[in-house]
Amino acid sequence: MINLKELLKKADEGRYAIPAFNYSDIWDLLAIIEAAEEERSPVIISSNPLVAEAIGVDYLAAINKVSMQLVRVPLIHHLDHSASFELCAECVEKGYPSVMIDGSALKLEENIALARKVVEFAHPKGVCVEGELGRIKGKSIEGEYKGEDFLVNVEEAIQFVKETKVDSLAIGIGTAHGFYDTNPELNFERLAEVNEAIKISLVLHGGTGIPDEDIKKAISLGINKVNIGTIIHCTYMNSLKEELSKRDKNPYTLEVLLPVKEEIKKVVKERIRVCGSSGQM
Repeated sequence: MINLKELLKKADEGRYAIPAFNYSDIWDLLAIIEAAEEERSPVIISSNPLVAEAIGVDYLAAINKVSMQLVRVPLIHHLDHSASFELCAECVEKGYPSVMIDGSALKLEENIALARKVVEFAHPKGVCVEGELGRIKGKSIEGEYKGEDFLVNVEEAIQFVKETKVDSLAIGIGTAHGFYDTNPELNFERLAEVNEAIKISLVLHGGTGIPDEDIKKAISLGINKVNIGTIIHCTYMNSLKEELSKRDKNPYTLEVLLPVKEEIKKVVKERIRVCGSSGQM
């Protein structure tokens, strides 16, 4: 099993980030994998709890196993943004090499307790765990967060990492899920402070819509993993709509979805290059 912790350490040393793309089905999954192979980039393939529920962890685990055997670049399958110990445990038991437990909506002590429980279950099986502190603004599968107290607290980050032993930490520095109405104002100073204070890999969520120069700056200040979801889903749906509009009343599935896959690949390749991970296999 490829170890995500080691891949993120290598990314930190090389001053690039590993992109983590959310997928919904086999077509965007294949687009991500093919793009990563063509760019010779390590990649993280993320399924969120809604996808896990809709498709089923057993099916996803089987897809995970086969794709990791066939792909020619370092590939990690990851459970993204789970607030449930039970779902994390199920994914660990069925072969996921990485899971995220998101207790950021909880009080600090409760977040720590939940993350520690997942770590204690996952680490003996060689599975990496990502936690979260601060809040990611905007709409997500957990709901919509509109508060202003989104910034990660440095002292809380130190305590969280010490008491949970998570392998990586997603931090709130001003990013949001989805597209932005205006350019986001990322708090790079807080990012630098957290990176100096804790010596584990840091994760940037809400990667869609952040200007390329801001992503690159965040990577230079300690971000090792960049999550990208909305632009994948929107490219999929918009391309699908366009392809269907070109055809008659009896469109053939493959005839429609193969060009859709190519459009998704273009976006994935672009994001890989922004993260600096091309050629880093």
